[in-house]
Amino acid sequence: MILIRRAEVADAAQIQRVYASVEAYSGTLQLPHPSVEMWRERLTTRDVNDVLLVALVDGVVVATGGLHLEKNMRRRHVASIGLGVADSYVGRGIGSALLAELISFADNWLQVLRLELTVYADNEAAVHLYQRFGFLIEGTLRAYALRNGEFVDTYTMARLHPKPPTVAQSQQ
Repeated sequence: MILIRRAEVADAAQIQRVYASVEAYSGTLQLPHPSVEMWRERLTTRDVNDVLLVALVDGVVVATGGLHLEKNMRRRHVASIGLGVADSYVGRGIGSALLAELISFADNWLQVLRLELTVYADNEAAVHLYQRFGFLIEGTLRAYALRNGEFVDTYTMARLHPKPPTVAQSQQ
């Protein structure tokens, strides 16, 4: 069973282990060999408006998912998403569960109209996951990032809220 909850400072060591997985950090803009102290600092100083979730299996953190609200006044309707799953838990539905919960936050609680993300173009499994949740490829960023000594392309993907919030009418 997968349990999803908010990340806590006490999770720093377990999150560090997720991103010590080669594929986990290679699929993000993280650098190899993250320290527990770095994660403790991130968890302590994160923006209160951002949502950082962890997925646990048998009480162990095996993935993280973040929802980061735009700060620019004209883009307050936008949030970006990031996911990371420990290598040994890829393909077990963890990413799907986290993504579903992040989308629920965005759609039902945060008044987000547009969700954005970037994903390496060669990460077919992640691209497929995002497409299943309604994300569309909007463009390719060529030579976007250096990964293991090579410049790699990234897709920009986005999803618009399928039913933007309306004003609830009280019954009288």
